[in-house]
Amino acid sequence: MIKTQLAVIGAGPAGLSSAIEAAGHGVKVTLLDENLKPGGQLFKQIHKFFGSREHKAGVRGFDIGRRLIEESRKLGVDVRLGTVVYGAFDNNYLDITYEDKVEVLQAERIIIATGASEKALSFPGWTLPGVMGAGAAQTMINVNRVLPGKRILMIGSGNVGLIVSYQLMQAGAEVVALVEAADHIGGYGVHASKIRRAGVPIYTSHTVKCVDGSNKVERATLLEVDKSFKQIAGTDKTYDVDMVCIAVGLYPLIEIPKLLGCETVYVPALGGFVPKHDERMETTVSGVYVSGDLAGVEEASSAMEEGRLAGLSVAESLGYISKDDYTTRADVIKKQLDALRMGTFGEKRKDAVAFITGGAKK
Repeated sequence: MIKTQLAVIGAGPAGLSSAIEAAGHGVKVTLLDENLKPGGQLFKQIHKFFGSREHKAGVRGFDIGRRLIEESRKLGVDVRLGTVVYGAFDNNYLDITYEDKVEVLQAERIIIATGASEKALSFPGWTLPGVMGAGAAQTMINVNRVLPGKRILMIGSGNVGLIVSYQLMQAGAEVVALVEAADHIGGYGVHASKIRRAGVPIYTSHTVKCVDGSNKVERATLLEVDKSFKQIAGTDKTYDVDMVCIAVGLYPLIEIPKLLGCETVYVPALGGFVPKHDERMETTVSGVYVSGDLAGVEEASSAMEEGRLAGLSVAESLGYISKDDYTTRADVIKKQLDALRMGTFGEKRKDAVAFITGGAKK
């Protein structure tokens, strides 16, 4: 049996930040991830972050990832890659497997940072080869250096759809159009402006009628929708494409919290079902914490701040810092999170997070 003070499940931006914060205060940390490389979504993000210096403005995602990995290793975090957590039980027992081995790990505390997965969208032809999630396309171009298509239709105008559209163009593809069922663009104007300046039309109040092709994507037909999202006949637009990208949101991966008995609540603004947690990021199961997209889908900057808060909370709960020191440090992190949740897009998430943290009861 492997024993540790803190097991962090997930080595993305939230998990790495959790591990760094806790280890920096002296906690013995074991970081687990099923992938062969740590960093998660950060290594798909070739664009520069923006905002404040505290939120890594002007630094590209993969560079942030490299810094976090280097810092975690300097602090002595036990990073175990290619490791799958396939069971979770009372008293913080985890069943793990790696290199054809099976082990049991027991931790005094657990932080779950398993992130989120892409939502699907069904329409006639959606199972044809060439229809994929925007995250999969981003992995192909930015991690594997493979161009998944030459003429691409993007569905969804949130930040993921906008950013991946631009990155596909940087990789050499032509984005023929971007489609949004709502009557407005969902992502930040700075991202939308970049692809509009490149000549990509953005059709709001439109949806995909169907995708056609002989054993693969060859055409996509769009049409307008009314305020009730009902299709308007006679408004068809057909494009010759070899790929359709779906960017209609993410949902938190709550399997491990559910195995541990954590209560969940449905919050549409945060992606669906999320684990209830308090302001310390602790769930309804004592000693089990969450951070990042698992706690509610937001941006990578928010995930890192939540990770720091969870790691700090664990350090305080184990006696590595005083309550007064914890309060001072936690207040700074909470202010950073509030800053990230300001404005048109952040307020809904801020309200949703307040709803969750107000509802978690021990």
